[in-house]
Amino acid sequence: MKSKLQIILLSLMLVAAQTVTKAQTRLFKDGNVWEVSFIKTKPNMGTEYLNSLKANWKAIHDEAIKQGLVLSYKMLAGNASNPQDWDVMLMVEYKNLAAMEGNDDKWDAIMKNVMGGDEAMKSTNEKRVNIREIYGSKVLREVVYK
Repeated sequence: MKSKLQIILLSLMLVAAQTVTKAQTRLFKDGNVWEVSFIKTKPNMGTEYLNSLKANWKAIHDEAIKQGLVLSYKMLAGNASNPQDWDVMLMVEYKNLAAMEGNDDKWDAIMKNVMGGDEAMKSTNEKRVNIREIYGSKVLREVVYK
């Protein structure tokens, strides 16, 4: 009697293990990597902030695409859903995590060329403190279904 009970329990454990294994089968693969930043513009400063992004953030990323550092970028703007919410999302698409590393010299050269050197970059950053707050950023991997 004891061995029948052991066989039944073992069978149930095998079925359960197969169910768990089957449930963990990935129906997707890893896609491109996105660096996403969330920004809250200060009252009545949204247009000014977006205009400033065109002058340098867009130009920097256009050049980064030309040099193969990034695949694409997007800027999304909308109303905040509450007073603590962001209203601008900046997204930069990379081929993979490795593409985000080891290119500091290239990025520095692009930024200096587009923005005009260290003093100009410092001045732009100081001005932006008065028109926006960075809520944070995330690195996310795109999900691609097989």
